[in-house]
Amino acid sequence: MAIYKKGEDYWIDYYALGKRKREKIGASKVLAENVLRKRKLQIAENRFLDIKKEEKIKFEEFADEYLELHCKVNNKSWHKSDYFNLRKLKSYFAGRYLYEITPKDIERYKAESLKSVTKATVNRVLNCLSSLYNRAIEWGKAANNPMRTVKLFKAENKRLRYLEKEEIVKLLANCSNHLRPIVIVALNTGMRKGEIFGLKWYDVDFERGIIHLLNTKNGEKREVPMNEQAKTALIKVRKHPQSAYIFSNKDGRPYTAVRKSFFTALKNAGIINFRFHDLRHTFASHLVMSGVDLNTVRELLGHKSLEMTLRYSHLSPDHKKRAVDILGKRMDTFWTPDAVTSKTDEKVFATTI
Repeated sequence: MAIYKKGEDYWIDYYALGKRKREKIGASKVLAENVLRKRKLQIAENRFLDIKKEEKIKFEEFADEYLELHCKVNNKSWHKSDYFNLRKLKSYFAGRYLYEITPKDIERYKAESLKSVTKATVNRVLNCLSSLYNRAIEWGKAANNPMRTVKLFKAENKRLRYLEKEEIVKLLANCSNHLRPIVIVALNTGMRKGEIFGLKWYDVDFERGIIHLLNTKNGEKREVPMNEQAKTALIKVRKHPQSAYIFSNKDGRPYTAVRKSFFTALKNAGIINFRFHDLRHTFASHLVMSGVDLNTVRELLGHKSLEMTLRYSHLSPDHKKRAVDILGKRMDTFWTPDAVTSKTDEKVFATTI
């Protein structure tokens, strides 16, 4: 019995019932080790049979087990993501055994889902399905992951709304007293709404100008630097005598939403097609337009890969216009249209360029 790596995936190699067996597990060596131990135990207890005969587990039954033992334990936002993704999968694959679901079945699900939801939504459901099968393999409930050969849709990040400078001024001018510091912090740190609402006073190091985020979306700790605008906004927030949260209600509980006041501020400012999360887009976009490199922007946003940050690499039309105007001024220093009067002058100009 052995584990070996072929390409990007780990395989297990063993003998059962007099036949050599090879199973492609995936990119996780730990998962391969767990599956191999499971196979050894099955062989030792003389209960190794073809997985299709042995594990007759209904998809919806394992989905419920996966939700309880994995999602609720490892994903703090399971009720906003995994719960709904699994509900869609259970509705489609209900009554089928885990081993019966094939890549072709999943491709059919992809095609049918596109009739009512976006490609991004389908991708999220498929990622959930892949994770479900990985756990099924790890727990000895399935031998293969049918998602292994299924390709996700190419990401389409078409919507990228951000505020121009004039809009930022109008929005802040129309924010209520409790909303204004929240918006200022969002615009100057790029923090997510949940991260802002979860801030406690001991998370903020005013002396060093750093916010310590212990509970982020990807589960990793992050340090967020503060500029003077963000620091001043936080300092001016009135502390609740019985609450550690910076942004809290009268009873000391942290805000969970500011939808009504935020919508009112947008309406009064004349800003349309804008969400609270777009304040994060605004933070990143203005960093890029100010010449900050994408990798630094990635770190400030807390992205694990540069791929997510690339969507912010665009520049506003006004910024592009200023760029070519700067080039025009440089051209004026050594050439004007009237200056090129002969072939000799043209050669000199070409050499200068």
